[in-house]
Amino acid sequence: MPNNKSKPRPSRMSVYLYIPNIIGYIRILLNCYAFAIWFSSKRLFAALYFLSFVCDAVDGWCACKFNQASTFGAVLDMVTDRISTACLLVILSQVYRPSLVFLSLLALDIASHWLQMYSSFLVGKASHKDVKDSSNWLFKLYYGNRMFMGYCCVACEVLYIALFLISSKHTENLMDVVVTTLKQGSPLSLLVAISLLGCSIKQVINIIQMKTAADACVLYDTEKKQKR
Repeated sequence: MPNNKSKPRPSRMSVYLYIPNIIGYIRILLNCYAFAIWFSSKRLFAALYFLSFVCDAVDGWCACKFNQASTFGAVLDMVTDRISTACLLVILSQVYRPSLVFLSLLALDIASHWLQMYSSFLVGKASHKDVKDSSNWLFKLYYGNRMFMGYCCVACEVLYIALFLISSKHTENLMDVVVTTLKQGSPLSLLVAISLLGCSIKQVINIIQMKTAADACVLYDTEKKQKR
C-alpha cells in the first residue's frame, strides 16, 4: 500500500527558533547595546555594529546549511538591516554637515528596499532578490552575483563606520573630512576610497531599484484596470 504519510510541517514556534532567526535576535541585541553606548565608547560601538553586520552573512549561511530559510527570517533580516543603518545615518547627520546628505541616503535606502519588497510579493515572486526579468544589467549583476553584492553592502557599512570613527567633533564638514582623509595616503585613505566607490555604486543601484519597483507597481495597477 502507498505511504500516505505526509512530511510533518514545522510548528509556528519552531520557525521562530530556527538557527538563523536566533542569530537575527542576537543581531538586534547587539545593535541595541551598540547604539546605547555610541556616544561614550565609539570604538566599542563600531565593533559591535560591525559584528552585527557580519552576523547577517552568518545567518544566511545557516539558513542554507540547515535548510531553515523562512519568509519571517528574510523580513527580520531586512528590517534589522534597515533600522540599524538608519540609526547610524541619523548619528552621522548629527556629526557632519550638510546633514541632508545622510538623511537623503536614509530615505533612499528605506524607500528603495520597501518598494522592491512590496512589488516582488505583489507579482508573486518568492524573493525580492528575484530580478531575472529586469532589463538593467547593473541591477541584475547586484542581485545575481553574491561577491559584487557583498562588496557594495560591506563598502557602505565600512564607510559609515569609518566616517563615524574619524570624526573628532560635532558639525564637521563632510567634504573637508573625506578629502583630508584621502590625501593622507595611509591605509585608512585606501579603505575610505574603496568603500566610497562601493557605497556610490550601491546608491546608484538603490535608485535603479526604486524606479524598477515603482514601474512594477504601476504596471500591476494598469493591468488590473484593463481586466475589469
